Amino acid sequence: MSSWENVYQKWHSFEDLDESLRSELDKLKENKTALEDAFYKELTFGTGGMRGVLGAGTNRMNIYTVRKAVNGLANYLLTNRVNVRDRGVVVAYDSRYMSREFAVETAKVLGAYGIRTSVFESPRPTPLLSFAVRHLRTAAGIMITASHNPPEYNGFKVYNEDGGQITPDEAGDIVDDIQVTENELTVPVLDMEVLEEKDLLNWINNEIDNAYLEQLKTITKMDLEEQQHDKELPIVFTPLHGTANQLVTKGLEQLHFSNVDVVNEQAEPDPEFSTVESPNPEEHQAFTLAIEQGKKRDASILLATDPDGDRLGVAVRNKTGEYQVLTGNQLGSLLLDYILSHSDPVILKTARMIKTVVTTELSRSIADSYDVPTIDTLTGFKFIGEKINQFDATGETFVFGFEESYGYLISSFARDKDAVQAAVMACEMAYYWDLHGKTLLDALHDLYVKHDYYLEGMSSLTLKGKEGSDQIAAIMSEIRNEPLTEIAGVKVEKVEDYLVGERTFMESGEKETIELPNENMMKFILEKDSWVCLRPSGTEPKIKCYYGVREESLEASEERLASLKGNMDGIIERIRMPMENRS
Repeated sequence: MSSWENVYQKWHSFEDLDESLRSELDKLKENKTALEDAFYKELTFGTGGMRGVLGAGTNRMNIYTVRKAVNGLANYLLTNRVNVRDRGVVVAYDSRYMSREFAVETAKVLGAYGIRTSVFESPRPTPLLSFAVRHLRTAAGIMITASHNPPEYNGFKVYNEDGGQITPDEAGDIVDDIQVTENELTVPVLDMEVLEEKDLLNWINNEIDNAYLEQLKTITKMDLEEQQHDKELPIVFTPLHGTANQLVTKGLEQLHFSNVDVVNEQAEPDPEFSTVESPNPEEHQAFTLAIEQGKKRDASILLATDPDGDRLGVAVRNKTGEYQVLTGNQLGSLLLDYILSHSDPVILKTARMIKTVVTTELSRSIADSYDVPTIDTLTGFKFIGEKINQFDATGETFVFGFEESYGYLISSFARDKDAVQAAVMACEMAYYWDLHGKTLLDALHDLYVKHDYYLEGMSSLTLKGKEGSDQIAAIMSEIRNEPLTEIAGVKVEKVEDYLVGERTFMESGEKETIELPNENMMKFILEKDSWVCLRPSGTEPKIKCYYGVREESLEASEERLASLKGNMDGIIERIRMPMENRS
């Protein structure tokens, strides 16, 4: 009997197994492939936590894999943090299947260690959880969410006492403590009645929301008189069946935006996300209903937040009267320019902008024009949050951080990407440009004229299951062992291998250290201000390829971008072929 079959038998023979999971195992007993995928490994706990398909098995999200993760976290906190039982842990959850149940299971495990848990009574956005950790001064925070993944997914994200996602070092130590737990089926838990009797469970109502909204008022760049002025800018907003509805609408109301329409069909939480193919504002189809409503209301700006409220998409009218969805890089660049152009010159002297290595270089050019240094981090907002924490000691000032995948942070009262902050600031920015007779697209055009046409793109290949995971590993291994020397006829000048933390200059062969944490990612810096970056997704069964170009005209940038993408797609497909079939 193979190792995964032994684990399956352990689950199947466990007398107290949750009945819904037992029923699922019974349905799968004749499907050996599905059973193997459910049990061949443990669900990976990465640098932010874990995310996976709901269901029975060690490679699935269920009450037992959640309990095991919480058990490891509890041991880590008690060993590495002070006053953990008194400070406690705060837990929030989104609108997905099993989110509330997983939040309660978290409290049951923490309670068994005497750790008090504060749990929100209803679904809340991820940035509110980040804020709550700092506001309540808890030892940690946990967010139950799978962000914009399909309905069959859920996840478990861990936040440190600074309110940011746990760092790689913290994650490594937590994983060590998780692995000490040999049997996920027998993790000790307390019943709900005992938790409440011993005051180990506190339900949070609206007090954190109100404190957050007070902080949200402080991000505006308008003076007090302008803040109080009634603003009739027509806005359409959709929370895509997620958690951000109340905070976004109240945040806009605080600044007297009086013409805000919410897409009613998508206003209420819905774990099926029934009106969209994917609840991801990066996907243009997510804007379908917002566009319909925008045309009826003649809206100037459309907003869409993902289910856990940490990503924002924006669409505005173009010259043909149709709504155009801005890319994350475009919106981030616009926000950066608006913020820096309205910042106190004294603040700009110590100001820092933070972006990831796959985020547009246009933002660096914008920051340079205000004499504001740019700091690059690895992909993932946890690294941006970690940098912000360091500023507390260095005296540097955080003014803006973003990543290309629709994640932005304006003020550091939260330490993760915050679609609520971004939505309010995007509307303020649109209002400002409207007063000056311009749309956001006009403002973007002005940035391109000043800084050149930076364009970016991303392609991905989905490879599911164990076989897919092996293929992704093989692609990365081959490209790492035989680095590309040119892409689409453009010479590679530097290769950055973040797994080993090394930058290689192709012409001289010289090497230098990359001062960033190790990650399985390769970036190729090309001639003509172009670059290509390849990395496996940390949350989905995908390998992703990012591209960036810079030219003096839009047409030239689009042509070069298409050329890079086409060439890289061909390279990856060739690597996937068996050796004997390659040309």
